[in-house]
Amino acid sequence: MSLHTPYHHGDLRAALLTRAEATLREAGVDGLSLRQLARDTGVSHAAPSRHFRDKQALLDALAITGLERLGACFERAVIDGPITARLHTLATAYLRFAVDNPELLPLMFARRHNPSSVDIQEAADRAFAGPIALIAQGQAAGEIVTGDPKRLGLTALAALQGLATFVGSGYTADYDSEELLDDLVRHLTLGLLPRPAPS
Repeated sequence: MSLHTPYHHGDLRAALLTRAEATLREAGVDGLSLRQLARDTGVSHAAPSRHFRDKQALLDALAITGLERLGACFERAVIDGPITARLHTLATAYLRFAVDNPELLPLMFARRHNPSSVDIQEAADRAFAGPIALIAQGQAAGEIVTGDPKRLGLTALAALQGLATFVGSGYTADYDSEELLDDLVRHLTLGLLPRPAPS
């Protein structure tokens, strides 16, 4: 839906989210408002409020949409094979998602004290269930260091997010992003290998 294409019929909520995501990409959070969203989709100024009580509710819905999309990316990336190869495919899926959706990431990982943050946390739990389960499988097979799988996954995610930020900003333009990802996954995998407990 273009900026000037009015909404005619169908799922208004989905149309509003699609236009809101485009606006977020073009103008950032400050450029997003329910009133402007109504104008862009050609509906009455009150129509968006039937689906989103305020701008924060719209942002929360965008966060959940992003998490659902990320979870689908992880599901499509599932392969058979050694744990290291499977971790690599999931890391690649995340890097590509993060580079392609930089405007959604701050919303997806924001934590706020409001009722909708529970919905966002539940969406995040669903999105990352696969990668966390893979870490747990690796631990059961003795291929990954012991510890809380979610905490280990968070550490890996932080490293991947840092790389995604660098790639998306052009900071790593002198390097091939796939090679950087290979380096990162190799270092992460080495760090996840079982090792003797400190004496």
